Amino acid sequence: MLGFNTDIGVDLGTATVLIFQKGNGVILNEPSVVAVEQDSGKVLAVGKDAYNMIGRTPGNIVAIRPMREGVIADFNITETMLKHFIQRALKKRKFMKPRVMVCVPAGITSVEQRAVLEAATRAGAKQTFLIEEPRAAALGANLDIFEPSGSMVVDIGGGTTDVAVLSLGDIVTSESLRVGGDKFDDAIVQHMKNELNLYIGERTAEMIKKEVGTAHLDLRSEEMEVRGRDQLSGLPRTVTVSSEQIYEALKSPVESIISCIRRVMETTPPELSADIMDKGIVITGGGSMLYGFDRLLADNVKTPVHLPEDPIGSVAEGTGKALEYLDQLEHSLISNKILTKR
Repeated sequence: MLGFNTDIGVDLGTATVLIFQKGNGVILNEPSVVAVEQDSGKVLAVGKDAYNMIGRTPGNIVAIRPMREGVIADFNITETMLKHFIQRALKKRKFMKPRVMVCVPAGITSVEQRAVLEAATRAGAKQTFLIEEPRAAALGANLDIFEPSGSMVVDIGGGTTDVAVLSLGDIVTSESLRVGGDKFDDAIVQHMKNELNLYIGERTAEMIKKEVGTAHLDLRSEEMEVRGRDQLSGLPRTVTVSSEQIYEALKSPVESIISCIRRVMETTPPELSADIMDKGIVITGGGSMLYGFDRLLADNVKTPVHLPEDPIGSVAEGTGKALEYLDQLEHSLISNKILTKR
């Protein structure tokens, strides 16, 4: 039971933080960005307001992404961001301490686990649990992970891709790859610089990815105008980019993810592999929405691929559901009890 309904699930992502609350669904969806005044260290904005400052701030203000590749890169800023979001999520009940379920990459180290637990506890959590992203994604996608049958989930977030095969409520085999949506954007930035001599920012790269990007060359053929700074003259310039160009830019990170999925499939026990062939692979996370990725994956691994109704919100919803199944999951979760151990 969720008590007074203050307990929350947190998808603490590299690109976005989502908070889920039973009965209310996803109650917060904000970019993982904090704007800070460099001289004083004062926090000026968090979330969307801070995101809008990226690439547009004066010299004494910096927009920071405190999460990098799925883990905490700046502890103090992450704590501030998490505290801000938790208080906003609870609103009138801000003085009540919630139980918090936070999802983390499957390959997170014990040091990184402790950092997440400390950040959530200091942000006001009564009790904190950690759940691996693919397990949360499976719950959010309504897979029955507690049955003695294999389920495969691929969660492509901003900083990491987590691939896992689950059975009887736990992970059988998994791999975490530090490639995700941010690497897609970086690849587009580098392609524009190397092939077109044009400097663009990460926000423009993200827009290109959504408007004309594709993982499957046969499925999309579109063009768009892009403005940036000419690498040679330093002056503003407009170019036209096509889906074919962005397909080439994204080829390397996409192939890395496909290779990771194949490696996990190769280490999966035969009986569970047969289950996966029947049920297919579920892909979640913002990166899974790259145009044509589901078709490309299905073609490569010869297995059906399914996108849930809400790929981005699946992990956050799964963290909330995990609190409902705490009796079945608690033995395999990490909680802030480890903070009291020396």
